[in-house]
Amino acid sequence: MTGLLPLTLTGLHGVVAYSVSRRTREIGVRIALGAQPRTVRRMILREAAWLSAIGIAAGLTFAALAAAFLRKLLFHVSPWDPSTLAAIALLLAATSLLAATIPAHRASTVDPVEALRAD
Repeated sequence: MTGLLPLTLTGLHGVVAYSVSRRTREIGVRIALGAQPRTVRRMILREAAWLSAIGIAAGLTFAALAAAFLRKLLFHVSPWDPSTLAAIALLLAATSLLAATIPAHRASTVDPVEALRAD
């Protein structure tokens, strides 16, 4: 099971970074129309935080449904260990925001003319 966490974090980083990079043209238009780079970065981070919160809530919901099945497979460990669930939720949220920070910074510094010319 320990091999799933790095795989999950890598996948989360890839998906968030890809979704931000696909919006380069939109971000270029926003900057060309006068949006401040910090406003663009804040918008991207807010959307990444929102999506992360939805994913974490869905994950906790599915964990609640799976707890009954997991109880039979776990020995001397509770499927509802609050510290473990909180640590994983915080780790996934931090990874999502970090994954969005780097492409958001890169996209907010792009030349609007080059962004519009791309594709």
